[in-house]
Amino acid sequence: MSEDVAPPPQPVPVLADLIARRWLALTLIAWAAMSIWFVHDRWNAVYWLSLGDTDDNMRLMQVRALLDGQGWYDLRQYRMNPPTGFDMHWTRIVDLPIAALILVFRPFMGSFWAERLACGIAPLLPMSVTLVALAFTVRRLVSPFAWPLAAILLLMCTTTMLMFMPERIDHHGWQLASLAVTVAGLADPARRRGGLVVGVASAFSLSIGLEMLPYAAGAGSIIALRWVWDRAEAPRMTAYGAALASGSALGYLAFASYANAALRCDALTPVWLSVMVAAGGLLMLLGWIDPASRAARLAAAGLAGAAIIGGFAGLFPQCLGRPEQVSDELQRNWLNNIREAKPVYTHPFRVYFPVIVLPIIGIFGAAIATWRARAQANFAAWAGILLFTLLSGGLLLWQSRAGAAAQLLGVPGAVALAWIVLPRCLESRSMLVRVFGTVGAFVLVSGAFAGFVVKWLPVDKPSVRSKTVDRASARCPTFAALKPLDRLPPQTIFTFIDLGPRLITVTHHRAVAGPYHRNGGAILDVQHAFGGSAERFRAIARAHGARLLLTCPNMAESTIYRTRDKGGFYDRLAAGEAPPWLKPVPMPARSPLRLWRIE
Repeated sequence: MSEDVAPPPQPVPVLADLIARRWLALTLIAWAAMSIWFVHDRWNAVYWLSLGDTDDNMRLMQVRALLDGQGWYDLRQYRMNPPTGFDMHWTRIVDLPIAALILVFRPFMGSFWAERLACGIAPLLPMSVTLVALAFTVRRLVSPFAWPLAAILLLMCTTTMLMFMPERIDHHGWQLASLAVTVAGLADPARRRGGLVVGVASAFSLSIGLEMLPYAAGAGSIIALRWVWDRAEAPRMTAYGAALASGSALGYLAFASYANAALRCDALTPVWLSVMVAAGGLLMLLGWIDPASRAARLAAAGLAGAAIIGGFAGLFPQCLGRPEQVSDELQRNWLNNIREAKPVYTHPFRVYFPVIVLPIIGIFGAAIATWRARAQANFAAWAGILLFTLLSGGLLLWQSRAGAAAQLLGVPGAVALAWIVLPRCLESRSMLVRVFGTVGAFVLVSGAFAGFVVKWLPVDKPSVRSKTVDRASARCPTFAALKPLDRLPPQTIFTFIDLGPRLITVTHHRAVAGPYHRNGGAILDVQHAFGGSAERFRAIARAHGARLLLTCPNMAESTIYRTRDKGGFYDRLAAGEAPPWLKPVPMPARSPLRLWRIE
């Protein structure tokens, strides 16, 4: 910590010793307390298996298939797009803790409760890793007493915390945990250990999915730049390169599905495995050669980077565009319209302002901490974190889905800033400053003021139409609404794309499509069927073996077919013009769903 930073108020010796020396145990105790509270607070969602996102539902289906005997490397979802199914681009890594919890609970309480408790508890596991990694980082870079503040500020990261909530069983929580571990590795003064940690964390994250690829590339670039600046960083770089290359290879061998053996661009396939092994090998080679001149090191690093980029472009030109590799029509009608894939500024101010506040504070705090550490041993670590937070802020201008990572990466800088400001307030001679100044400073430094700002902004009164859409979108995917369908024999049901994963999770039926790019052909079939003529719908439904049609009037997806495809099959069906070969099937009296038999 810089000498001109105001020292924190001195705790009583026993408490100081406890906080500084028992930080790991206390962090885990804090995590356990948070976990108990979150499960209690969201118990209704746990009970009703309210997997609110399509990916969470598909993750549970993947776990069920594994427990039912589906092959380890077989990631095909056979209950969607029957009879062949379609291949998911995920791996089994995130399935493991969920499956393990189910196996632990099932002998004592049966499958019903085992699945619910597993889905409630599993997302909290990566939160423990995240808390420990953040505690390690701020202890190294700010103060041994600062780690509780990091835990508090993490709780203020509302977008980040949503990824750790009960029922959020998709892979984002584990990838955020890997990102926090990456930052801890960059902050580690033990060079070999730090490089090893960053390499393993990057390989682990990439073996789960490619969402954090920009951060993995950023971490590798930061480690290379540190070596260029300081030759003593060579051990960190060689350890990182070895861990990245070997970790990626092991991740591919242990977890890549049969489908990911192809030269695809959307997962850790041979394409990205080649890149990671080559990048790791080149960084190891540079670390061993270790030129004495800084200019020579910069030139060597530049040549290595150019070789990696040039080799990628030359060997895998198909991956220079979007990694999903979908058709122009699917990209135009579906991918380009996903809200989280749009820049953060395209959303309403009241939506994006609370997301960007803490990342901005984190950048500001990391910049100040870097400047104050300019003559100290931890300068390189702070400079790396500053570059990382700038990267995450830039990614927000590309896709708003970067918000969770940006908030997480803003925590170390915000803690550093708080550790400068709060002690000055607490040590003031004025009681007003000590009380109100400290509270006000915390509200500002933590970004908590964003919530107050949003509350005071004028709110457009929602229209009756938007209320209707919100209500339908919330009611139709519920357990209570869908479960009555199990009174019918198992069969393929034609329904909305966004309803497909939930349908196959809650019932024993099959669905045609879900919102996954490798299911692109079926997605277009659903869009063509609902947007085209009645006879075209009938032909597409028959081609997929669908004998039932399930709709949710006024669900968000239905509004697309009514506005974009006026006069099409769904538009006319919603207007009450059902063709004679559609026969209504009774549903419970208050059901939000409508069901027809296709004859």
